[in-house]
Amino acid sequence: MSRTLTDEEFAEFVHVAWPGLYRTAYLMLGEHQLAEDLVQTALAKTYASWRKVKEPAAAPAYARVVLANTAASWFRRRGWRNERPTEVLPDLGFEHDPSTRTALVDALATLAPRQRAVVVLRYYDDLSVREVAHALGISEGTVKSQTSDALARLRELLGDAVVPHTQGAHRD
Repeated sequence: MSRTLTDEEFAEFVHVAWPGLYRTAYLMLGEHQLAEDLVQTALAKTYASWRKVKEPAAAPAYARVVLANTAASWFRRRGWRNERPTEVLPDLGFEHDPSTRTALVDALATLAPRQRAVVVLRYYDDLSVREVAHALGISEGTVKSQTSDALARLRELLGDAVVPHTQGAHRD
């Protein structure tokens, strides 16, 4: 029997789900601060609809769809990547040594936002073509073509040994 989940259950859910949502957001956006903003926004939207979540087991998938939809809406904004810093930058709070970044994360950063979102959702979150299409609000054909183009680009950058051609043979 389904029931309405409580605020305490939401707080527990946030503690458990935050790391996975953050990793997904970071891989989609490539920047720590944007990833944190995306997760915060997605969790706020999830909380606003929390009464619709009837089973605790459904909450992670619901939040991931909200995260993907929010990212997709950010990608559609005309100038979302054209923001420029002011003369005085805010405290970043986290020093990241670029030399410690993996080649894969660097290569993901070269992909177009939608391609990156598709690759992250397909191969990091292990979603099917149908699930990615639903999460991003695009057709299954677009998911397939974006995946193909993204993998081709990643193969150019990383080589066939890192991104073999069999990667395209993923569950639908």
